[in-house]
Amino acid sequence: MLMVGLTGGIGAGKSAVASRLAERGAVIVDADVLAREVVRPGTDGLAEIVAAFGSGVLTPEGDLDRPALGAKVFGDEAARRRLEQIIHPRVRARTAALTHQAPSDAIVVNDVPLLVETGLSATYHLVIVVDADREVRARRLTQMRGMSAADAAARIGAQIDDESRRAAGDVVLANDGDLDQLHARIDELWRDRLVPFERNVRLGRAVAKGPETRMTAADPDWPCAAARLIARIEHGLGPGVTAHHIGSTSVPGLPAKDIIDLMLSVRTLAEADAFADRLGELGFPRWPGEWTDNARGLPGHRWPKRLHGCADPGYRVNLHIRVAGSPGWRFALLMRDHLRAVPEARDAYATAKADLAVRFPDRAGYRAAKEPWFDEEARAADDWALSTGWQPA
Repeated sequence: MLMVGLTGGIGAGKSAVASRLAERGAVIVDADVLAREVVRPGTDGLAEIVAAFGSGVLTPEGDLDRPALGAKVFGDEAARRRLEQIIHPRVRARTAALTHQAPSDAIVVNDVPLLVETGLSATYHLVIVVDADREVRARRLTQMRGMSAADAAARIGAQIDDESRRAAGDVVLANDGDLDQLHARIDELWRDRLVPFERNVRLGRAVAKGPETRMTAADPDWPCAAARLIARIEHGLGPGVTAHHIGSTSVPGLPAKDIIDLMLSVRTLAEADAFADRLGELGFPRWPGEWTDNARGLPGHRWPKRLHGCADPGYRVNLHIRVAGSPGWRFALLMRDHLRAVPEARDAYATAKADLAVRFPDRAGYRAAKEPWFDEEARAADDWALSTGWQPA
């Protein structure tokens, strides 16, 4: 089963995306619908709202008077939080029940307006953000929902800023055009990413990275993508687990293969093996075989680790699992911090990578050819660590 979070600012067109995904075969769990369901007449949710906000939030027929309740909580942070404390746990319980009823191979899309604000991003395999220009959204709210221009602007302004919402999305669906354009984007997403992602998670299969070496210019989204993936890993494995963004994509300005390297710290490799199945469920299946690091400065000696990939076709990921304090663990953090801190070292590495990528277009040959550079980097990084007092963090 693939768990997808769907969100977007008011007026962005999130409902249109949900409807199209439902046509493709997704199971839609709509938080707004559930929020209405849990406060119907006769529910304990409605009774608690009346106790908190008074009988003035009821219509003469005994239904919840949403405009009256909205007037009480809009602009009042404490009142809004009180309302959320009543509604959100009940919505989460209903969401869990509906998800449990879905088929094991389902793509379950949770339509959650406040997904980012409530910190839920890390609970999904993938987050879709529906995005539209603020002026387009305001026009939709006035023309389609009958809001005044001032009310539309206030509703948009009260939500989290667009940049923060986009940063939380693995997929940002632009919806400034017409419905046909939006449907085409959704259909492509469904076919090329969601369906294979679900299959890969179910089968415990990582996306192959291919044998060739392809360098790309530094991408400012690499750290954001790494942060999203790390949040999923740390949330899914529970308290006390720490993951790091390492490798070339963790160094600003450094060209790299479009592969995000992450490192999970463990106390023992037995602990890493105990995490393996859960990581697969989270979308990070283990690569088959045994994996080792070269211990820099100790020719011929190798240190074991575990290596996982990613089931999401939208990412290329190496998740290295190393024992905290081991030589490979220390070197990964030291090299990253050294290259971040010393532009000359970063630029020398960029030059070496570009040259080797041309001479060794296959991934295995490129990796082997880099070993002499790594030996030199290990010595330079150690000297830097001694001179600066660097400690792994």
